[in-house]
Amino acid sequence: MQTVTRAYLTEIIYAQVGLSRNESAELLESVLARMSQCLAQGETVKISGFGTFSVRQKGRRIGRNPKTGIEVPILPRRVTVFRPSHVLRARINGDVPSDHDEA
Repeated sequence: MQTVTRAYLTEIIYAQVGLSRNESAELLESVLARMSQCLAQGETVKISGFGTFSVRQKGRRIGRNPKTGIEVPILPRRVTVFRPSHVLRARINGDVPSDHDEA
């Protein structure tokens, strides 16, 4: 199995879209930067047929150090979550999605 990297995606853009390698890298970087910017501002990023990225607030809680067993406070934080679309779930499971499942 191959890990999908920025370099790999840049090569795919280069091969399929016909931009130069530099233009392909710039395009990918601008898309990722825009997605990051939107998420940092608390916006949701939805890619139809793929899934939805959103930011969720996690509250303060008490955790435990697994090595010592001592309770440790975990501070409130924001985390990025991804929810795959029905189309992506179907592809992963080898199912054929119906035409109306493109959300």
